[in-house]
Amino acid sequence: MTILLPTTSTLPSPLGGTLVNGVRRAGHDFDPAELAARPRLNISERTLADLEMLATGAYSPLTGFVGEADYLSVIERLRLADGTPWSIPITLPVSAEHASLRGRVVLSFEGQDVGWVDVQEAYTARKAWEAREVYRTEDETHPGVAALYAQGDFNLAGPVALFEVPRGHFPRHHRTPAEVREVIEARGWRSTVAFQTRNPIHRAHEYLQKVALELVDGLLLHPLVGTTKGDDVPAATRVQAYEVLLEGYYPQARTLLSVYPAAMRYAGPREAILHALSRRNYGVTHFIVGRDHAGVGSYYGTYDAQEIFSAYTPEELGIQILKFEHTFYCNSCGQLVSPRTCPHDGSHHLVLSGTKVREKLRAGENLPAEFTRPEVAEVLRAAYADKA
Repeated sequence: MTILLPTTSTLPSPLGGTLVNGVRRAGHDFDPAELAARPRLNISERTLADLEMLATGAYSPLTGFVGEADYLSVIERLRLADGTPWSIPITLPVSAEHASLRGRVVLSFEGQDVGWVDVQEAYTARKAWEAREVYRTEDETHPGVAALYAQGDFNLAGPVALFEVPRGHFPRHHRTPAEVREVIEARGWRSTVAFQTRNPIHRAHEYLQKVALELVDGLLLHPLVGTTKGDDVPAATRVQAYEVLLEGYYPQARTLLSVYPAAMRYAGPREAILHALSRRNYGVTHFIVGRDHAGVGSYYGTYDAQEIFSAYTPEELGIQILKFEHTFYCNSCGQLVSPRTCPHDGSHHLVLSGTKVREKLRAGENLPAEFTRPEVAEVLRAAYADKA
């Protein structure tokens, strides 16, 4: 069995071993018989996503699930215990019956062994405190808080290994950080901007991306395809919408569509930091943060996700944050604008919330061309028609 170990993606030089599927491989293969004798732990889809992000270096400098010192420091200070910027604790939650596990534990998902963790520590999760600090609420209707409270009350900590990168759903677009960096280097992009999205791209998104593309060499369109809340547009539909949009309206040599396999936490400002730091590991130099990044409901202020970056110096972040205001189509201006460029009040603006878009799709209504490209609208309409 080939064992894949995490690499520190922010370091330009190899750490030993060779790269296999974009993940650092140990210098030898591991004996399957020894693995068979190890205890096993069934993990959730969210934890599987975290395992991949850790093992591929997307969450560098983390190389495993965090211990108690880092857990407490991240929650309180938005930094690891050594002072390195980090905003959300990446934990392996378990119930009390598994809190005594130590040493190498095989991780299984839906009956298949997917990796291991070398458990060095176990500690009690401070769920209420974590919810207040990370999500800014203890309200269990918040999807991130609900997921946190549904987890076990203990966390295991230690370095991880991944047996194979799970590319099943989007094999054409599923690239590890090392593989994205290879594409960027091959194309000669000296500067690259990443755009995070969990929604189908509409014209306002397109506007932001193309403004940014005027400033840099390349655009990494990096949609999140991990676990999301139930009423979000499914990842397969979103990726199809991105494909038709890029084919017709973007310069092929200056754009790259690659999926981001992380789970969505809906942690607003804290998650914006996580998204930026992890994109740095993909070789990106700039990251777009717009209105209510990674937010849900009314838990966060409109531009809280931009303001939180003041907690760090630019040198600490290692990536430049491009902050954009809310953009929309103005019927009187006849184009996409922002409050900085439009003199008209809201009665002139076309603004559709994600909820309103889903309502229109479920009702079989067309989305206006000023809101989204016709090709994207057709992908969404067909997907919702199939569900009807």
